[in-house]
Amino acid sequence: METYLLDWANLLLRWLHVIVAIAWIGASFYFVWLDNHLLKPTAPDLKGKGVDGELWAVHGGGFYNPQKYMVAPANLPQHLHWFYWESYWTWMSGFALFTLLYLFNADTFLIDRHVHDWGTGAAIATALGFLVSGWVVYDLICRLFGHNKDGSIGNDGTVLGLIAAFIVIAAWAAAQLFAGRAAFLITGAMIATMMSANVFFWIIPGQKRVIADMRAGKPVDPIYGQRGKQRSVHNTYFTLPVLIAMLSNHYGMLYSHALNWAVLCLLMLAGALVRTWFVKRHKGVNAWGLIVMVLALLTGLIVWLAPKPAPKVAAPTLQQVQAIVEQRCQMCHNAVLGQKDVHLQTPALIEANAARIYQQVVVQKTMPLNNATQITEEERAAIGAWFLARQEAGGK
Repeated sequence: METYLLDWANLLLRWLHVIVAIAWIGASFYFVWLDNHLLKPTAPDLKGKGVDGELWAVHGGGFYNPQKYMVAPANLPQHLHWFYWESYWTWMSGFALFTLLYLFNADTFLIDRHVHDWGTGAAIATALGFLVSGWVVYDLICRLFGHNKDGSIGNDGTVLGLIAAFIVIAAWAAAQLFAGRAAFLITGAMIATMMSANVFFWIIPGQKRVIADMRAGKPVDPIYGQRGKQRSVHNTYFTLPVLIAMLSNHYGMLYSHALNWAVLCLLMLAGALVRTWFVKRHKGVNAWGLIVMVLALLTGLIVWLAPKPAPKVAAPTLQQVQAIVEQRCQMCHNAVLGQKDVHLQTPALIEANAARIYQQVVVQKTMPLNNATQITEEERAAIGAWFLARQEAGGK
């Protein structure tokens, strides 16, 4: 019953996380698109109101006319919609899911003692430290290097370059400390924490300060708008790298590679290039060279990670496969403990789960989890040969 309820908690938290992430990232994509499609108004009444850009759009059978004011309308409305709970709920639901899956099961999901042999408490503390230190280092980079010569907020080329270098170092460090799957997730969660912290510590407080000064009739310091814009731009380029980091940790062919940190960094680079293409496209620039770079990068990854031909071995008997399963799989899939409701304690059950075993052990190499039982490539090949021979014989 406990496992059943944990599976429900996993499902519902994951569902919540996806829902609010769609809302947050969708809003981010929309406002970047909107900013790059606003046109300077020509109507005298709009100019007189201080409208700096407008757009006419049609959607769902209705017409929309969003308008952007350079500073604010003369009569600032009392009720304003704030886009921040999407960000907060994305982070909170993601952290809850991380806690449920990885921190509460650190020995299984967080720690791979063949990567780094350490205690549960140290591993959990370090994982949390990645999230906190990631934000601290990123924020310091922005504070120290994110200014133009005139003191205004900017210099994003240097800042983004330093952030990219830091993320590469963090991905490498995570891969030296944690199980491959956890390293991918922690790196993505670290960047996601930067994004949500940008909203919490800088973007929303800055906007509230500006509005408070406007309502009080005080002069508005432009640095709040500049800083908010800077952090929003960073969040824009972080979105797709975070998504691929979260998705890629479900594929053993990626995180089980000896240079898994480099694999992750290249995937995140592809995501950043795709997002850059979208931004340029919104500005009317067809930067197809970026798409060519992404396709070349992904093609290179596919070729690099392609599995080497399995050594040719004679198809083993079911009894020989059973011996492998007993040694490598039954610690989690036995009569008492059947993870994911998979039991492998008898030849008949191995036969019944043959396709699952082949997919998880041979094709995806996601099992045994973190290769805790140290299954060898020869044993994987033997299971593969047994399954294929079984298929050729009609599953008999």
